[in-house]
Order: sequence, then C-alpha cells, then structure tokens
Amino acid sequence: MPKVTVARHAPMSVDTEIAHLRDLDAASLKAQWEIEHGGKAPAHLPRHLLFRLLAYRFQAEHFGDLDSDSKRILDQSDSPDDASKRAADAVRTTKSLRPGTVLGREWNGEMHRVAVLAEGFAWNGATYPSLSKVAFAITGTRWNGPRFFGLRDRSTSAGASP
Repeated sequence: MPKVTVARHAPMSVDTEIAHLRDLDAASLKAQWEIEHGGKAPAHLPRHLLFRLLAYRFQAEHFGDLDSDSKRILDQSDSPDDASKRAADAVRTTKSLRPGTVLGREWNGEMHRVAVLAEGFAWNGATYPSLSKVAFAITGTRWNGPRFFGLRDRSTSAGASP
C-alpha cells in the first residue's frame, strides 16, 4: 500500500483543519497520525476514533490542553453527568473560600496553616494553585485537598445528598 502524506502548506484555522480531517479516509488519518505522533496509529482504532483523537490534539495545540485537575476529574468519572457534578463540586468548594481565610490541619503532630489567596493558597512560604497540591506538599501523598482540610464531607463526595 503506498504511503500517503498530508502536506500542510499554510497554517489553517482550527475549523478548517478539523473539516479537512473529517474528509480524510482511514488510511489518510493513519498517515496524519504518523506525522503528528511520529509513529504508527494503533491498528485497533476505527476511523471515527482516529478523527476524534487527531481533532482533539489539534485543538489542544491551538487552545491549550486540559489542566491536570480536569483530566483527573474525567479519569475518575463514570459518565459525562458524573464528571459535570464532580467539576461543579470542586469549583464550588474552592470558590466559596475568600482570600484571607486561614485553613488549619494537624498532620503527624504538627499544625499546618494555609492562607487562601486570590490566586491560590500559601503554605510554608510557597504559593500553590490548589489545596490538593498543598496537601501533597504536606503529606507526600495524593489527597483531595478540600477533604484533607475538612471542607468536604465524606458522605457528600461519595454521592449521598446532604
């Protein structure tokens, strides 16, 4: 089978590039995969998934990829509705904290105080983007930050209504 190459002559808009990808057959999408990823596309992927993955990567390159917290929420969710609920709960928990609030947590016999800032959280002279990052810095293990600092009830996060 001859090798197909898809040449890019000029930068295309996101809409134009995705429309171009939509018109490609499976072999051309696999060739585009090789260009983008430097290796062969997984053989088991059907055309519609190749298209979606390539379109996603193109959008991520132009608009930026998901942040690590969003990826974690999606990975841990069973459905789109579950992901929406988890994301809303996470935003609600941290948005309700006003700058100047001080959170405290005892860990291994030592009291840790975290100051809420307009753009993150301060602990031990460093600024962190999330409470989960602060909890990791304190414990060395991954924690749900709001839960670690007692802001989230275990039964609420498990899906029970308050």
